[in-house]
Amino acid sequence: MECNRIRIRYHGNMSECLQNATIFPPVETALADPNGLLARGGDLSVAHLLDAYRHGIFPWFNPGEPILWWSPDPRMVLVPDDIRVSRSLAKRIRNGGFEVRVDTAFAEVMRACAAPREDTFGTWISPEMVAAYSRLFDAGYAHSVETWHDGRLVGGLYGVAIGRMFYGESMFSREPDASKVALVRLAQQLQRWEFGLIDCQMETSHLASMGAHTMPRAAFIARLAELVKLPHHPGPWTFDL
Repeated sequence: MECNRIRIRYHGNMSECLQNATIFPPVETALADPNGLLARGGDLSVAHLLDAYRHGIFPWFNPGEPILWWSPDPRMVLVPDDIRVSRSLAKRIRNGGFEVRVDTAFAEVMRACAAPREDTFGTWISPEMVAAYSRLFDAGYAHSVETWHDGRLVGGLYGVAIGRMFYGESMFSREPDASKVALVRLAQQLQRWEFGLIDCQMETSHLASMGAHTMPRAAFIARLAELVKLPHHPGPWTFDL
């Protein structure tokens, strides 16, 4: 779950070309360099995206370039029960005046994640991606967790849920700790709903500080296969008080 920090570059041949295929190649055939590059081509239809996520694959590509599909090894994951809340963050949650909502501003959250940042080269969240994930949202699979302050959207995240598996895609903050507040609230709710994992995709120190850890891809895929078969909790979501 990363916000625009890495601009994708690739060299050499892709391991597979999807074109009109509907089944992805085995994740074991993904390249080691760049880590996890599995396929190129295909489309961002709801059916294609759901097929990808069910197999531990996600799209990540620069605007104007072919769609690239990834399954890195290892995988960064967060078990909802393992969410780590520092004392300072707990204080911010109690006293910061934040309100956390869910599924009330999905496209706005995506556009905020796509906004330029001083430390980035651009964004992979193109209008094409916003449209594709908005279709997933309308189908009840994509979700946004939003941090509001004085009626303003100041942080949040979005992702995809299938069965009892949540795939974090991107997060943003306009005020200190605003995205962390959203992630903590999401993890707490997913604990109640007995979700097994939050997929964070790539390893970052930021997520590690909140309890995330790396998992070998084989172990991740095995756990994923169990979780996506559990009953689905369709959107729009409503969090418990």
